[in-house]
Amino acid sequence: MVSKKIRSEVRKKKHQRIRNRFSGTALRPRLAVFRSNNHMYAQIIDDTVGHTLASAATLQKDIKAELEKTNDVKAAAYLGTVIAKKALDKGIKTVVFDRGGLLYHGKVQALADAAREAGLEF
Repeated sequence: MVSKKIRSEVRKKKHQRIRNRFSGTALRPRLAVFRSNNHMYAQIIDDTVGHTLASAATLQKDIKAELEKTNDVKAAAYLGTVIAKKALDKGIKTVVFDRGGLLYHGKVQALADAAREAGLEF
């Protein structure tokens, strides 16, 4: 009998395979994306020292006030512009995009496209 794998477990294994291929450095940190059912989170991480350089989430008050809903494509696009502005303020221009095992489609793609339009290179 064929058993169907749990989607969250598949995503976690895929994320580990992706993380084995690249990591963030001081010159080119990692833009990590996490999406839950209700919110989206983005972090810019330097993996060599293990520090988060910038972060943004739809859970934060100032971002949440600008949004009608926190779990749609518009919210993801707005989050992409916010994280790009925070990164550019800290002098970060290029990043490695880590989709966290999620499909590059919908909200994840909207966040990435908005970050690119705001000035980040990846």
